[in-house]
Amino acid sequence: MPADWGPSASFDALRLRAALNARIRDFFAARGVVEVDTPVLSAAGNTEPNIAPFSLDFNGRTDGGPRTRWLRTSPEYPLKRLLAAGFGDCYELGRVFRDGEAGGRHNPEFTMLEWYRVGWDHRRLVIETAELVNAALALVDRRAVLVETTYRDLYRDRLGIDPMTAADDELRAALGEVQVDPTGLTRDDWLDLLMTHRLQPGFADDAMIAIHDWPASQCALARLRRGDDGIAVAERFELYLGALEVANGYHELADAVEQGQRFERDAVVRTRRGDVVPPVDGRLLDALRSGLPDCAGVALGVDRLMMAMLGTGRIADVVAFDFFRA
Repeated sequence: MPADWGPSASFDALRLRAALNARIRDFFAARGVVEVDTPVLSAAGNTEPNIAPFSLDFNGRTDGGPRTRWLRTSPEYPLKRLLAAGFGDCYELGRVFRDGEAGGRHNPEFTMLEWYRVGWDHRRLVIETAELVNAALALVDRRAVLVETTYRDLYRDRLGIDPMTAADDELRAALGEVQVDPTGLTRDDWLDLLMTHRLQPGFADDAMIAIHDWPASQCALARLRRGDDGIAVAERFELYLGALEVANGYHELADAVEQGQRFERDAVVRTRRGDVVPPVDGRLLDALRSGLPDCAGVALGVDRLMMAMLGTGRIADVVAFDFFRA
C-alpha cells in the first residue's frame, strides 16, 4: 500500500485507463460519432430523486443569471440540446459528480462516457454498447457473450414472479433471507432490492446481460410503449458485465410536455423527502419543443468498466487518487 500521498491505483491500471480512453475515441471515430465538450457547471440541476447533485455559489458576474450553479451528474441535457440543434451523433468522455456516493464502488467524481445515435432505438444501441465493451475487454485479452432479456422475463425466469403484476407482498417475500427495514419502501424499491440482492449476484462473470423494457414507473428519460397486454414499459436498458452494472440507455423521450411533467413529479418526491429541489432545465425543455430527433442514448461508467476489466470490487484501484486521497 503506497503512502497516503501516493496514488490509490497501480501504474499498470493508470496505463490501462489511458489505453481504454484511446480505444474509446478510436471506436467512435471509426463510426463517425463526434466527441464534444459540454459545461460541467449549469444553472439547472438533475431532479432525479435518487441522484444527489452538488451545487456551489459563483462570486463573479452572472448578467442576471443565478449565482447557484450545479455540477453535472451527466452531460445528458447539453448533449440533447446539441441534437435538437441538428449536430448529429455525438459523445462525451468526462467527469461527472454525485453527492453522497463514496465507498468501495463509488466516488463522488467519476468518469462517464455518454453518446447518442440519431434514428436508433434502445435495442439497436444495446448491440453497439456491447461491441464497445468487448473492444475494451480485448485490452485485457477477454471477451464476453451478450445475452438479451426483457426485465419481465428476467424476473419470471429467475425468481418465478411477474414484476409487472405481482403484489408488493410477493416482491417482499421473494427476497427470501434478505432482511431490510420496510418503512417507507415503495414498489420500485422492492424491485430494486430484488435486482441487487437476488439477481445481480447470479450474473455470470464471462457474460454481458442487457435487460430492456423496464417498468413504466422507472422510465427516467425514456419513452413509454404499451404492450399487447396493455401494460406500459419504458424503452430503456441496463447492461451488466458480470454482476456490475456498466451502462444505462434509453430510447429518448422527445415530448417536452411529458418531460416537464416528469420533472414536476421529481420535485414532489424530493419535497416530500425534504431534499433540495434543483431548478428545472428550461433550456432542455425549449430544445425538446423545437424538436429532438428520434434517437437513443446511453451512459457508460468508465470506472465500472475498468473495475470489471481488472476484476476488482474497489474503485480506488482504477482511479489515480480516490475520494479519500484527493
